[in-house]
Amino acid sequence: MAERTLRGARLGGQSFEDERGIEFAARQQVGYRCLQGHEFEITMSVEADVPAVWECPRCGAEGESTSGIVREVKAEKPVRTHWDMLLERRSEKELEEILKERLDLLRGGKIGPAHLHRANAKKRAAKSI
Repeated sequence: MAERTLRGARLGGQSFEDERGIEFAARQQVGYRCLQGHEFEITMSVEADVPAVWECPRCGAEGESTSGIVREVKAEKPVRTHWDMLLERRSEKELEEILKERLDLLRGGKIGPAHLHRANAKKRAAKSI
C-alpha cells in the first residue's frame, strides 16, 4: 500500500510548494569579458559586493567586469631574504666576529663532522710522537 502512495510523485525531483505569495530577492546582471574575448553575464543579488574579476565559464581565464569595476591593487611587501632577517638581529661587525670564532673552533677540531675530527686527531697523534 505504501508503494502506491509514492508512485508517480517523483521523489526529490519536484517541489509541491506553491510560488504564489513569494517575493524573490532583487537581482542584477553583471557583465564580464575574458582575455579570449568571451563575454558572459552573472546574476547576482543587488545587495552583493560585485567582484571585479570572475572566472570565464568557457575557457577558465579571468574575466574582468565590463561595468567599470576596477580590481583592488594590493600593496606587495618586499621580499625579505635570510640575510635581511639576520641583519635585523646583528650588525655585520658582530657577524664577522662570530664567523671568526666558529672557524677557529672548526679548524681546532672542536666542532664539525666526526670523520674530520678522527682524521685531525690521528694527524695530531702522529706529530706528537
